[in-house]
Amino acid sequence: MKKSNDHTSGIVIEFDSGIIPAPYSHVYRLALDWSGSELNAELELHYTDREDLTIDEIVDEGFTAKDDFSYKGTLDYVWKKVVSIEFEKTKWSGRHLDEGGLTLAALEDGKTGTAKAPTDQEAWQMLAQDVIQAIYETSKKEAPLTVNYRQVTNEESLDCSITMNFSNREAILVSKGNSRIINWEYAVQLMKLVFSPDYNYDIAKESAGIKRGSFIECGDGYWHELGKGVINTDNSFDAVGKIKEGFENLLEE
Repeated sequence: MKKSNDHTSGIVIEFDSGIIPAPYSHVYRLALDWSGSELNAELELHYTDREDLTIDEIVDEGFTAKDDFSYKGTLDYVWKKVVSIEFEKTKWSGRHLDEGGLTLAALEDGKTGTAKAPTDQEAWQMLAQDVIQAIYETSKKEAPLTVNYRQVTNEESLDCSITMNFSNREAILVSKGNSRIINWEYAVQLMKLVFSPDYNYDIAKESAGIKRGSFIECGDGYWHELGKGVINTDNSFDAVGKIKEGFENLLEE
């Protein structure tokens, strides 16, 4: 029996943020076509309902006056495998999305099929964001994220860094003067932990600590001490401890 995506040469992902207010509200259309020797990508991203906002109001929320983005080009072929495997195992909700959400449509023989809503909206929205981040890096709109970590004990000081290259889906660890590729999913989960606590920028430093402790810099030039400047937001989950554990495992390898 042939798999359902034997004739699928790509997919079209469309997303509408729904009822969330401006300047956050947005829509995008992301098309991935792997029918040829390269993975071709097209992205149209548009922020909506900003007409009644001033530039200052938009900037105060962390945006700019020119956040819309278009891309037409190629991506690393690694994304074809990731996306096509997810598309193959997708289950469909069969419902109409009245208040925003994400739909998928197959590309077959150059034609776009019927758009349908996947049951697991969150997983597909996260995957689409990963592909969009790959586009941002490929187009040089954004640089890859690098997170630096330092562990200081009574005996020694150990430094390492992880660079997340979404463009080719590789996570690079630099430690003890060596550079190597580490498991992508491990790195992604560690980055989720890194950005889950609260960071107190009032006590952040511009250089890494030299006294006993664990310190982290999340790509913005400011160093935070775990447990002092980095605080768990949920008492039932020790994200700070998990961050330490995640980096210490890498330092021990």
